[in-house]
Amino acid sequence: MLSPLMVAAVFAAQASAIAAPPAVNGVAQEVESQSGSGVPPSDPAAGSDGGEIVVTALHHPTATDPLAHVNEKSFEATQAVDKAFVGPVALGYKHIVPKPVRLGIRNVLGNLHQPVVFVNFLLQGKPGKSGETAARFAINSTVGLGGLLDVAKRRPFNLPNRPNGFGDTLGYYGIRPGAYLYLPLIGPTTVRDLIGGTLDRLVLPTAVGKPFGQPAYTAPTGVASALDSRAEFDQQLRDIRESDDPYLARRTLYLRKRQAEIDGLHNHNKNQT
Repeated sequence: MLSPLMVAAVFAAQASAIAAPPAVNGVAQEVESQSGSGVPPSDPAAGSDGGEIVVTALHHPTATDPLAHVNEKSFEATQAVDKAFVGPVALGYKHIVPKPVRLGIRNVLGNLHQPVVFVNFLLQGKPGKSGETAARFAINSTVGLGGLLDVAKRRPFNLPNRPNGFGDTLGYYGIRPGAYLYLPLIGPTTVRDLIGGTLDRLVLPTAVGKPFGQPAYTAPTGVASALDSRAEFDQQLRDIRESDDPYLARRTLYLRKRQAEIDGLHNHNKNQT
């Protein structure tokens, strides 16, 4: 029987690497161009017998993915769990829980992440955006009923939600991603993002203390957040699985998305600090 923390981690692994839906087709084309070097020749014996020829991509270690063989096994195991258990549970959650309730939970958890965003904008030398983040947190925590309603994004405030974290700060200052990893209970990440994500999760428990570091808080909030993310990105996950090389598509999407987010932080310097 999976514990709530394990279930939440598996859920999150399915959704964290998804970029915007239009990117999936572009990745499919890239997969076709890259997979040729990793596909072994067909077995002549299989062809002569008239049987089905199975072509399997072999992902060899590279500078970006030195643990490709291990990562691919982890990816395949996670997909098996997702198809058998995680996906159906997440879609059941989406069907049973009304959309306003799911959106409210999403807003509350997003609001609790704003202190992390605030700190990292400061570390990146962006006092303007850190100030907007602080204002967004204050407005949603009060007028927005503890973050249940995202009042700050509406008029007259017009303060959008901006993702940020310690992994972004490390990348902003030129720290390379390091090896790509696909971890069983985390999903796609890199050495840099693994360190950054760990620091993100330590902010509230360190600064505030109880209940943010206790299982009674982390387990249900983790499960709720991961269920919601997995359900929202179900179609994108299906598109990845139907691509010529799902493992390569997932890796490409994750690395491309993360690089775009860090590039965006540099581009924002031209407009506002």
